Amino acid sequence: MRDFELEQYFSNWEFRARYHLTASDIESMSIAELLALASDEDRDAFESQWLGYTKTFGHPELLEEIAGTYEAIDSSEVLCFAGAEEGIYTAMRVLLDKDDHAIVAVPNYQAAETIPTDICSVSGLPHDENDNWSLDIDRVKREIRPRTKLISINFPNNPTGAVLESDRYLALVALCRQHGLYLFSDEVYRLMERDPAIRLPQAADLYDKALSLNVMSKAYGLPGLRIGWIASKDKRILSKMERYKHYLTICNAAPSERLAIIALRAKETILQRNRNLLEHNLKKLDAFFQDFSDLFDWYRPAGGCVAFPRYLGNGDTNQFCEDLLEKAGVLLLPPRIFRSELHDTPSDRFRIGFGRKNIEAGLAAFRAHLLEFNSTN
Repeated sequence: MRDFELEQYFSNWEFRARYHLTASDIESMSIAELLALASDEDRDAFESQWLGYTKTFGHPELLEEIAGTYEAIDSSEVLCFAGAEEGIYTAMRVLLDKDDHAIVAVPNYQAAETIPTDICSVSGLPHDENDNWSLDIDRVKREIRPRTKLISINFPNNPTGAVLESDRYLALVALCRQHGLYLFSDEVYRLMERDPAIRLPQAADLYDKALSLNVMSKAYGLPGLRIGWIASKDKRILSKMERYKHYLTICNAAPSERLAIIALRAKETILQRNRNLLEHNLKKLDAFFQDFSDLFDWYRPAGGCVAFPRYLGNGDTNQFCEDLLEKAGVLLLPPRIFRSELHDTPSDRFRIGFGRKNIEAGLAAFRAHLLEFNSTN
């Protein structure tokens, strides 16, 4: 299986670069800060938590809180994982066989592509950068084969920040229903849309062969908990994934489950904090890219905490990102990280993140580098 290029790159640089301007999560918090949002009962439950094994599906109270974030899912229709990545891996290994065919949207979070392509035949479905990174539903129809089993999507999208139009999303769900296909819907950036009016329904609420993936890492800003989940009406598939999980993490960490319960019970407070930070940082990015409009084609992403602007300057965009990292200590994700084996991806775009505090320091270093570069060219 192909190396996970994004995680390799982060392994090398995430904790070494002076300015992390490509994080895909929201600024986190300390355990003390999270416990300050807890009720006395929940705080006591955390402090007295027995450090034994937990249930493979997840703590019953956690499953109830997760189910409460859906319209039509109950606690028996949720399976917890150690983050979203384990959920993706498990779902693809359970759903797909070597003679199957899958359709995966591109560009993507690499695991959404690499894991299926290690199993079966996969077709790439391009996000159209000339159509607000949307999907062509007619093209989806053309890609469906007799052995197609699954379509995989991610909205709000990483790395583009796109949110699919509601009518196209519902048409995609209807197409899956018509052909009896599984719909794997990565919804980890949901609740971080700029406009709540464009927020999509969760796939598991709409269709009994849909799997909705979510996690505490992104909108809630708590990646250190390593708590993710898949919700689905298909209990047969959930049961198969539970048995597959027995070969992976077996169960989640008990303290993390307790903290996730606290966070979900305080979700409105946490989400508003995080949305305020995103809006603050987006204003900083708007101003920055306006000052350098000759070098970058900037757009406000519709959702999430990452964007995929175009570099308009001379030379290779990968080299531009490498030079910025080496000379200014500013970490961006170069376009090669989003290389796909299924379809061409832009070679002149980079991923920038805006979910962390103190974005001003990173942008100041970025600005100084650009001014120095311009003065010597």
